[in-house]
Amino acid sequence: MKILTFTGKTPSEALKKAKMEIGDEGMLIETKEIQKKALGREALYEIVIGIDEELIPASYKQKPLSKQQPLKKESQDVLYDISNAARQISEISKVVDDPLKEYMDPVQKQSISSSSHQNFVEPKELKEIKAEINKLTDKVKIIQNMFWDEKAPDLERQIPPEFAEIYRLAAQSGMNREHLDMLMQITLEHMPLRMRENSATVKRYFQTILRKMVPIRRETPVMPGSKKVMMLVGPTGVGKTTSIAKLAARYSFLMEKKYKVGLVVLDTYRIGAVEQLMQYARMMKLGIETVVDPPEFTTALDSLKYCDYILIDTMGSSPYDKNKIEKIYECLNANNTQYNIDVVLVMPSSIKYEDLKVTYENFSSLGIDTLMFTKLDETMGFGNIFSLAYETKKPISYFSVGQEVPEDLVIASSDFLVECLLHGFNRSKV
Repeated sequence: MKILTFTGKTPSEALKKAKMEIGDEGMLIETKEIQKKALGREALYEIVIGIDEELIPASYKQKPLSKQQPLKKESQDVLYDISNAARQISEISKVVDDPLKEYMDPVQKQSISSSSHQNFVEPKELKEIKAEINKLTDKVKIIQNMFWDEKAPDLERQIPPEFAEIYRLAAQSGMNREHLDMLMQITLEHMPLRMRENSATVKRYFQTILRKMVPIRRETPVMPGSKKVMMLVGPTGVGKTTSIAKLAARYSFLMEKKYKVGLVVLDTYRIGAVEQLMQYARMMKLGIETVVDPPEFTTALDSLKYCDYILIDTMGSSPYDKNKIEKIYECLNANNTQYNIDVVLVMPSSIKYEDLKVTYENFSSLGIDTLMFTKLDETMGFGNIFSLAYETKKPISYFSVGQEVPEDLVIASSDFLVECLLHGFNRSKV
């Protein structure tokens, strides 16, 4: 067995350097700090790797410790070499012509030149060159993603380089770390080996797993003779009133059938909110009722019994204001009608997962049925939404992606959320 040493500013950096030099065949024997971090001086770690001599790549040459470069510099050298090779192959591909062209008569040559690109059949040699360029491009991406700063997940096995990009994207999205590691474990265990050829197939497979794990409540039209009653609850300032207006406009004008919609306002603490909703009601010619005390709640619902949809706006409340949440609960408890009330918890997508979880837990006494997320246009991370839905097993019903009524309302779908999570919110795809 051959003993090799590698150094880096962190143990993980030294390990990455070892992987670049000798691959995955070595065995980690020891890790030690050989230089402590001090003012104006970086820490230095050394790892000792044992490997059978016949498994050492022929291209590997052990460098003295004094000549080992920082990982960032070595990675730049590797990227330069690969990029240079890719450029050379690309130049070759530009001059490759049909190998049979010299044997064609002038009429055939003219016919080939004037034929459409759609009917042109690439020579085998050109296809092979393009395939090699694609492989090199993907290798460059893989190596670039090997040098991200996040720590490796706490898994039993090491993540292959092809998975580095997808892990980095998910980690930066705000997804809970335990959920991410669990998803990565599932991906590593079940993904067919043939699909691990490049990062693109890894990303597609990971997207498929994510989509299957996002609970979604599909929108279903109200059946004849029945009605749907929805109560929107949540913290102050998340956009409940605007969301009520969007839903009212959708049910009244945008669906195949124009449904009758009524509004109930519990938010009598905020005069502005009541006036705003009354203005929407006048514009859309909707019935609206206000409730001050819980006993009035049943009366308000009965007054709107002619409606197909009844939407209830509630007072905004801090997740820690138990008195206001209790007031909403008293109204629910005072419901003596035969209607089942679907409680929708509305939360902003722009806060971290831990805050979303606290909000859910404090409002859960109201019997949450579905989740609605607002302000998707104000954030770049969506892993927090996935983590809350996955953790609570509560389905998502709608997304609000702006202030415009009714345009900025999106019916929830796993495809939309996963697309936002991995690529960011894109208004053109709404």
